[in-house]
Amino acid sequence: MGTPPRTAIRYGTAALLGALLLPGCSNSAPRAAPPASSPAPSPSSPAQICTALVSYWAKETLKGTKWSGLDWEQKGLSNDQYAIHEESVAAGRAEERIHGQDKGLEAIDRLVAQRCAEQNGATWSSENWRPPQ
Repeated sequence: MGTPPRTAIRYGTAALLGALLLPGCSNSAPRAAPPASSPAPSPSSPAQICTALVSYWAKETLKGTKWSGLDWEQKGLSNDQYAIHEESVAAGRAEERIHGQDKGLEAIDRLVAQRCAEQNGATWSSENWRPPQ
């Protein structure tokens, strides 16, 4: 007939707890923690946030990735950031036609950084935009 469900759950729980606790009961010295890698600095100014966000999505669009077709709101862009996105994608495509994709991606980075700096993050044009928390 088999083990009743409650008993099977108890055995399973006991086995799981035992497996989790046994490594802690070892006589060997504890393993050294892996060296902590310092996290990449996150952008903090509105222009840096704009540059990171718009550049990412513009490059995804140029590469034609799976998520590149999301609309501006789904990408978290303000109206002005979307305008920068469209301008930079057009510039990237023009550069890509002449010099290849790598140069197109570089053109996007340059143009986005310039426009985001000029517009101090370009966030004032959308009621929906919120700074990251």
